[in-house]
Amino acid sequence: MAIDKNSAVENARNDLAKRLNVDAADVKEKSVEDDDFPDMALGAAEDGEMSGQMITSGWRIKLEAQGKTYEYRADKNQVRAFNFKGKNHRI
Repeated sequence: MAIDKNSAVENARNDLAKRLNVDAADVKEKSVEDDDFPDMALGAAEDGEMSGQMITSGWRIKLEAQGKTYEYRADKNQVRAFNFKGKNHRI
């Protein structure tokens, strides 16, 4: 089942809330922009992950919680936390 932009943002918000151990209502949407990423892992491959090297269109999602900004990347197939505490995570 394909993910739409609103579902991607909601999935990212819930994931960040869980990672930070806060209520999802405390995670605010800062911006959501259409973007093209350099590969099928949205430029956010997990350690050791291989991905197809083709431009992939999706969304760059920026969320704010506890005074910090966090980035997620998503497309119709996946949502990924980008550089969360130095690592990428597929959610």
